[in-house]
Amino acid sequence: MSMLRGFLILVLFFLFGEALRLVFLIPVSGGVLGMILMTLTLMLRGRVSDALASSSQALISILVLLIMPGVVGVFFMASQFSGQWLAVSAALLLGTFLSVLTTLLLMKSVLRLSARSQAND
Repeated sequence: MSMLRGFLILVLFFLFGEALRLVFLIPVSGGVLGMILMTLTLMLRGRVSDALASSSQALISILVLLIMPGVVGVFFMASQFSGQWLAVSAALLLGTFLSVLTTLLLMKSVLRLSARSQAND
């Protein structure tokens, strides 16, 4: 039952993000807006509920299946990218590099704050 409650929380944030996107005509997907709102909410609460944690773990374990429709769509629309492969490749490489760099910097900050808080204890 707790996993179902966690999925409900995720869907509600997604729907709230979609509603904000439609009402304010924001050119960002509703899923991204919902994720930002959920992150802010979790930061204010200071913790993640067990229901949300268990449902998130279940989604992470099948993440490949969630990405698959986009990959299949690109495969079938490859003809539309025929003259733009250099731009697509550059965007993929730059996006991957920036994602890895952001993760590295975030992890360094978290480790530094963790070490600082352990030193204060």
